[in-house]
Amino acid sequence: MAKTHNVTEFIFLGLSSNPEVQKVCFVMFLLLYTAIVLGNLLIVLTVMSSRSLGSPMYFFLSYLSFVEICYASTTVPRLISDLLAERKAIPLWGCMSQFFFIHLFGGTEAFLLTVMAYDRYVAICKPLSYTTIMSRQACAFLVGAAWVGAFVHSLVDSLLVFRLPFCGPNVIDHYFCDVLPLLKLACSDTVLIGLLIVANGGTLSVISFVVLLASYVVILLHLRTRSSAGRRKALSTCGAHVTVVTLFFGPCIFIYLRPSTTLSADKTVAVFYTVITPLLNPVIYSLRNAEVKKAVKRLCVACGILIS
Repeated sequence: MAKTHNVTEFIFLGLSSNPEVQKVCFVMFLLLYTAIVLGNLLIVLTVMSSRSLGSPMYFFLSYLSFVEICYASTTVPRLISDLLAERKAIPLWGCMSQFFFIHLFGGTEAFLLTVMAYDRYVAICKPLSYTTIMSRQACAFLVGAAWVGAFVHSLVDSLLVFRLPFCGPNVIDHYFCDVLPLLKLACSDTVLIGLLIVANGGTLSVISFVVLLASYVVILLHLRTRSSAGRRKALSTCGAHVTVVTLFFGPCIFIYLRPSTTLSADKTVAVFYTVITPLLNPVIYSLRNAEVKKAVKRLCVACGILIS
């Protein structure tokens, strides 16, 4: 079937149609987005300015924080502005652009979390070879591979969705352009494309999640031979990683690894991986890591001296 786009824009229904609820959500999400940007930016600046945070783990953490800012910025600012708008319209090209960048940054985060798990595996299970395996060149290659892999993933999904004909209606029961709501609006059979998207996105989430869990199981088994102090330090670091991984991959698997049907809970679940996870990333990594907390304090003191 030839590609047909009689629809030139989409209308979001948003999180709620109640004006009072929208006002409350506006204030809440504005504060949350501000915290996301400031918190993750603080981690990026702290890692860049601190010599004590020069290990690969913090190198990956700074990139993860940067990606979290980009990821949240693809959906949350639009959500905030729409909460005060009477007509929540987005042009077709804007919808497709938002779709592409959501999957680009989401895919990059998934790959970075996997890379961070590999980094912890090497650090704990192969400490004598750690500096050789996780060299600067290797770290740069892994980050570059994460971006390339995410770009390919996002491009495939975007091409599949863009080929769909949208003839009307054009109302999206969501607050951003995502796979399932768009498949629901297409005026053609979407079974095959839905399966391809599940194979591309859902399978990616499951495989990454399984690899992550397997790496942490191996780490836990290896920690049995360590001293109690070494176990506590390693478990603290890995515990932070597992928390972020679960909060991110759990909702993603729920959304992207099922048939092309929408559920009433989809919007609530989407808030977890578009807002809550980027918000908790700096909190989890900073509160559970003494070195990060010390570096943040030094940075704040230095900034205070410069301002004064």
